Amino acid sequence: SREPLIRFEGHYFDRRLSPANRQRARTDGLASPSAGAVANPRTQAGRWALLEKACAIDAKAANESVSWGIGQVMGAHWAWLGYADVDALVAEARCGVAGQVRLMARYIEKAGLAAAVCRRDWEAFARGYNGPQYRRYGYHRKLAAAYHRFRAESGEPLPEKRNTTLRIPKSPARKALPATAIPTKTQAARPVKPRFWNRLARTFSSFLGRG
Repeated sequence: SREPLIRFEGHYFDRRLSPANRQRARTDGLASPSAGAVANPRTQAGRWALLEKACAIDAKAANESVSWGIGQVMGAHWAWLGYADVDALVAEARCGVAGQVRLMARYIEKAGLAAAVCRRDWEAFARGYNGPQYRRYGYHRKLAAAYHRFRAESGEPLPEKRNTTLRIPKSPARKALPATAIPTKTQAARPVKPRFWNRLARTFSSFLGRG
């Protein structure tokens, strides 16, 4: 296994800092009031290094300014999603693919998108999950293509019954992982149950974790 895919958002970081820390972060090229002005390195190793520098200024603000894992859920949503703090959300994402799916599932349920997933309405889902510019990036088409590709590859069609209630897998009891340190040994992924969540994770990971 490996660390979750991340993307650092410098404009999120900028508005979460004290005036003194904001000036320091802007000088170091880590924060900007404009979205997209702080470029993400092409490699994930580079992005984790960027996050480590941001954490040295303000760890809480830095972790809130990252989109985490398969579903690319922003750390800033920790309270809305029911986590005790941003460190708990980060620990969930870093414990493996199962934790990332639990995080994504919480977001889907909280945002009222469960029904769209269950009826395979990828346009409605993309509108709610990715925002009003979903058509510009073709997220609805990518979701549909990834779903049909995985369904064909699996040779095991999903049930046709439309159940609009998503069950969020329960997080196992565990000690929280450090939120600021880059581990030298990654955490092993736990198996995901029920099987639907593994399928969902595989479908989304084809594009939501890129950027």
